[in-house]
Amino acid sequence: MPLPLRLYELTGADDFCRFSPYCWRIRLALAHKGLPVETIAWRFHEKEAIAASGQGKVPVLVDGEQWVSDSWAIAEYLDRQYPERPSLLGDASLKATTRFINQWVADSVHPALARVILPDVHAVLDEADKDYFKRTREAAFGVSLEALAGQREASLQAFREVLKPLRSTLALQDYLAGEAPAYADHIVFGAFQWARIVSTQPLLAQDDPITAWCGRMLDAYNGLARQAPAAAER
Repeated sequence: MPLPLRLYELTGADDFCRFSPYCWRIRLALAHKGLPVETIAWRFHEKEAIAASGQGKVPVLVDGEQWVSDSWAIAEYLDRQYPERPSLLGDASLKATTRFINQWVADSVHPALARVILPDVHAVLDEADKDYFKRTREAAFGVSLEALAGQREASLQAFREVLKPLRSTLALQDYLAGEAPAYADHIVFGAFQWARIVSTQPLLAQDDPITAWCGRMLDAYNGLARQAPAAAER
């Protein structure tokens, strides 16, 4: 029998605190494809566990003897390897648009959200990961985690401004991909799931169209994302 798919996911001190936005993209992508998967908790200091992937970050998908890293590459792999299953990226035109969304999230959404929640991420980490995380994130953002905590309200307002294109789009349609979610929705929702799992900070107004979309994404795929414990529930 073929080996089951395995997915290495970034985890906090608690094994159930699976918070990586990139890993959540793939969890949702696998559900979209209807592919069962065994998930494996992984922490920053456990590089050896994924050494066969040739790099040191997750998500890492293992399919038989094949190791695939990088969320975009994994999505492409799943569409290529399992073409009979529902498509993630669609035709060439939809894939090109989804690539733009992928880049917008990486360049604009994640950096703005990180300034709001990085102190919360640090708080949920395993002790063996905290020094590494603090050092690397402070170097990347040029500010201490303590200073970020003091700037949270301003950072939150800036994050909400970044979301304007998303808000305008979701005021007109249920999902970024149209009538049903696809990988474009997984990419963006991963950011909100990241925040939901590590932070109790409210990000959006209740009447924001993004709030309603987040609810739909939490309920999608038999409530997969909603089953993950939120920070407010722990």
